[in-house]
Amino acid sequence: MEYDERLARFRQGHANPFDRSEVTDAPRNGESVCVCVCVCAGVCTCAQGSFVASDIEQLKQTIEECKRLILELPEHSERQKDTVVKLIHLRLKLQELKDPEEDEPNLRVLLEHRFSKEKSKSVKQTCDKCSAIIWGLIQTWYTCTGCYYRCHSKCMNLITKPCVRSKVSHQSEYELNICPEIGLDRQDYRCAECRSPISLRGVPSEARQCDYTGQYYCGSCHWNDAAIVPARVIHNWEFEPRKVCRSSLRYLALMISRPVLKLKEVNPLLFNFVEELVEIRKLRQDILLMKPYFLTCKEAMEARLLLQLQDRQHFVENDDMYSLQDLIDISTGRLSCSLTEIHTVFAKHIKLDCERCQAKGFVCELCKEGDILFPFDSHTSVCQECSAVFHRDCYYDNSTTCPRCARLTERKTNDSEWE
Repeated sequence: MEYDERLARFRQGHANPFDRSEVTDAPRNGESVCVCVCVCAGVCTCAQGSFVASDIEQLKQTIEECKRLILELPEHSERQKDTVVKLIHLRLKLQELKDPEEDEPNLRVLLEHRFSKEKSKSVKQTCDKCSAIIWGLIQTWYTCTGCYYRCHSKCMNLITKPCVRSKVSHQSEYELNICPEIGLDRQDYRCAECRSPISLRGVPSEARQCDYTGQYYCGSCHWNDAAIVPARVIHNWEFEPRKVCRSSLRYLALMISRPVLKLKEVNPLLFNFVEELVEIRKLRQDILLMKPYFLTCKEAMEARLLLQLQDRQHFVENDDMYSLQDLIDISTGRLSCSLTEIHTVFAKHIKLDCERCQAKGFVCELCKEGDILFPFDSHTSVCQECSAVFHRDCYYDNSTTCPRCARLTERKTNDSEWE
């Protein structure tokens, strides 16, 4: 019955810490509103002339009493559940007093970050600066629209790291050396980002190595997040996620779809050991040969066939540039399946569905037999000089020059004689 009496007194007084309708008098001359929510004692002991600091201390004491009461009550009982709800209200009220919400601008620019004020109150986030939880219900917080850096409003003036998006815009390239470590002594035993003291012994802060940059960071700048490292993919064809710092994690996330990797220059031997790469390269070369047909075909333009590759626009521009996401999809087999389907659709339009594209095919001038040939057919060869198409066997068995090249040369000779 003692608990029932306490609960009745509490509900008669301040059942909801956020209900300001029960406050009769506004604070005057430095006074604070009584925040008496003593669910345990049930008696108001707040002095009406106390400061906010005393309110906070009283709330802390009440929270401790509430926690003790929860442990004493029977587990899973209605009384215990009701007390847990009250404890949540008390903690929210305490956080509100510690960090009162102010009128903040919707957009703030700092170190090339473009911070936008967040409206969501229910999503649980973590501040990238102080590593504390962001209580969206009672705290103001911002997200950078460029690199998705999240932080409390109160932490914004402490930010020292520029926006990673600016680095992506000005320097779109990867570190292609595997974990290029320079040593803690070269870093003066300080975090590579915030310059706080670190050591391998964990005093005063643990040194954590980023597998992408090879440098060491403190626990606030390195949360042991894992990401696929491009250098390990290119040199070892290894896709196991490695621990990276927060700034590297954001940089790799922004760069993952950018086609900046030229494999035949960085590691051309990779094509000798990864069959899937050879297959993808052949499909891309065929698509580039199909592209001129679509650019001059009205039906293909209306059907917007090339837009099937809008997520990988570089596939219709060149055949040697890859993004990290391309290599990941190649290793899983996802890219091979999707690109084969697109290749089939493109070839079907040119060879079967469109008469205009069929009319642009070739007849083998060496044997003058067989079906209409196209440069992307697997059994054909293309003259490097005039782009004429022949059967592969005919082209390599015939030792004479290309008939079309011979005609063009003869025509130029005759034209020069007439002049």
